[in-house]
Amino acid sequence: MDRILVADDNTEITDLIENILEKEGYEIIKTYSGLEAVDAFDHTISLVILDVMMPEMDGFEVCQKIRQKSQVPILFLSAKGTDIDKVVGLSAGGDDYMVKPFSAIELVARVRALIRRYHYAAKTPQSGNVITVNEVLTVDLDARKVTKYGEEITLTRTEFGILELLAKNKGKVFSTEMIFKSVWQEKYYEGNNTVMVHLARLREKIEDNPKKAQIIKNVWGVGYKIEE
Repeated sequence: MDRILVADDNTEITDLIENILEKEGYEIIKTYSGLEAVDAFDHTISLVILDVMMPEMDGFEVCQKIRQKSQVPILFLSAKGTDIDKVVGLSAGGDDYMVKPFSAIELVARVRALIRRYHYAAKTPQSGNVITVNEVLTVDLDARKVTKYGEEITLTRTEFGILELLAKNKGKVFSTEMIFKSVWQEKYYEGNNTVMVHLARLREKIEDNPKKAQIIKNVWGVGYKIEE
């Protein structure tokens, strides 16, 4: 049984999430502050659901603490739904961002997708190949490690998935829909800017100048690629 850590200072929200997800067969660990969430996290957790605004330590800080020791998927909850809010959340190391109020169907779908990708990545055998990109990056598929000019870069699981997809298919152009279906393994909906947010964050980490990207290039009106 997958264990999900939920952190929200609103007991009605934590109880609602518990009621919804326990019916789906998940075990729920409820916490009511950022500090409680950090203390409760351990290697048995398959997913973390974090409220952004919490006492003592906000969700972004909790995410950063967890990222120091784990790449477990993290889903942010917030009443704020602007693109800037989502960028901040995903930039902190989150994998997904859901706006309150949310439906039970949406919550279950997001949770299933995140946990499915997490288990899939953990079980997928790696080839041991190391891909060099632009004589700048090395992408170690076995260790799931990326270095730039010999210095390791920390990527989230999703960021690594995007980079791996493009690096293994140099010269091929991928639309945002193709990237989403490949990395997220979900149906794509028009207007979904999730790929753009993660791409922007990835470029900040791997490009010398993200505004003039030389590694992940735009093919205007079509998509993105890494040159051969």
